[in-house]
Amino acid sequence: MYHNGMYHFFYQYNPRGPTWGDGKLSWGHSVSGDLVNWADVGNALDPTSPFDVNGCWSGSATVLPGGRPAILYTGMDDADKAQVQNVAFAKNPSDPLLREWEKPSCNPVIPMPADVTGNNFRDPTEAWRGRDGLWRVAVAAEVRGVGSLLVYRSADFLHWERNAGAPLHAASSRDGDGPAVLECPDLFPMAAPGAMEGLDVSASRAGVLHVLKLSDFAKEDHYMVGRYDDEEDTFKPAEPERGGDCANWRRLDHGHLYASKSFYDARKKRRVLWAWVDETDGGGEGRGWAGIQAFPRAMWLDTDGKRLVQWPVEEIETLRRKRVGLQWATEVDAGGTKEIAGIVSLQADVQAVFEVPNLEDAETLDPKWLQDPKGLCAEKGASVPGGVGPFGLLVMASGDLREHTSIFFRVFKHLDTYKVLMCTDLTKSSTKAEGVKIPSYGAFLDVDVEKDKSLSLRTLIDHTVVESFGDGGRTCMTARMYPEHAATSRSRLYAFNYGAGAVKVSKLEAWELATAAVNGGGVI
Repeated sequence: MYHNGMYHFFYQYNPRGPTWGDGKLSWGHSVSGDLVNWADVGNALDPTSPFDVNGCWSGSATVLPGGRPAILYTGMDDADKAQVQNVAFAKNPSDPLLREWEKPSCNPVIPMPADVTGNNFRDPTEAWRGRDGLWRVAVAAEVRGVGSLLVYRSADFLHWERNAGAPLHAASSRDGDGPAVLECPDLFPMAAPGAMEGLDVSASRAGVLHVLKLSDFAKEDHYMVGRYDDEEDTFKPAEPERGGDCANWRRLDHGHLYASKSFYDARKKRRVLWAWVDETDGGGEGRGWAGIQAFPRAMWLDTDGKRLVQWPVEEIETLRRKRVGLQWATEVDAGGTKEIAGIVSLQADVQAVFEVPNLEDAETLDPKWLQDPKGLCAEKGASVPGGVGPFGLLVMASGDLREHTSIFFRVFKHLDTYKVLMCTDLTKSSTKAEGVKIPSYGAFLDVDVEKDKSLSLRTLIDHTVVESFGDGGRTCMTARMYPEHAATSRSRLYAFNYGAGAVKVSKLEAWELATAAVNGGGVI
């Protein structure tokens, strides 16, 4: 949250080890003046009370009228480890660091309902106020085996009552068998389509669209744009044809990213997204830390009013140091690679625009892949030559290219039009024999490549994470990689083209990134 000139970041933290451990988690707390450099100010919450003694789990922060911040969070109680919702208040709201928090004795403020099954009742959203002046909060729950989002109302932030109507959202599991578990819900208003400014969570003027975001146990974040009615506490999707199972909604990120949360940044009047990116090599105990946060992203509605645009917050650019541009002729020949030399690319920001070559060379798309772009990326990875593509970037590459991560585009002919596939291919990201997951991620871009004739890509690299933004941030892809060569030699950066014809790179800029200050150390 943003409060009194400072950004506050609260995160699940195990003081006794780098991994989940016994689940008796605390809330770590760091502050920043710029969303880039962070200082630890000690834990905000620890599992010290009967209503959270088995763990202070996820939740959200809300600034109350008068400027007093409050936290709603899930606790595991001491009786039967039931998940209950608790509240904590900043002890001294005038302290810019908000170092002390107090838990009132009336906790839990929302006990587990009798109809919740599987002990799945957690992750309260940021609270918002309806036009009737009452606070509302949504909590993810499994109600009689159905993944649901329950709304509670309160006049004083202490006494909460469940809305008697239907849940804000309810759907069975994606396979129709077993409990549907939803996590980390988020509901927030958006400005008019195409407008980049954000709105406070309680904004309710006529015509305001909302975004409902849910995380599911497949470790994917999905969202739907729609209209929220604060009289009935209902949400009407803008794309009802996608159905009630959030697995069929739009993906927030098509790679490895989960449990995202957003907040309204009153300083710059924008909505900012944070998201968790955990380890994919089974590591943590050995290196002493596990899990990172993705780069913070600004979010706004695209002009179609149905999808989000995400872009790294502008403050990330303060880390840019040495810059390089095109160092060779603009074309990359078929089967060729061109090194982007002159910067240390362990931490880098790369932006490129590729001019799409002759579309007559495009391969025909097998219709079976239309609902499985990830599978298509695995079938036709970066090393598989094609017609129009694959072309893009090779990052975290060893000098002999035995290790590299590929982010690329490939164009297919489909009926009387063309489909553009964006992939992140990790299959050659590491030569480590065991324990490292090396999948491929993929998505089809909603672009008219015949009309636009070009494809844009921005990729941020930070040691073991790569975040890519295609088509100006309309398609995002995050991945973890663990190259062996990075421990003993420098990584390289390339543009490549394994398609049938030459590809023109009409724009290329790459910056070496400095190391941010993070809790007394560097970026990890």
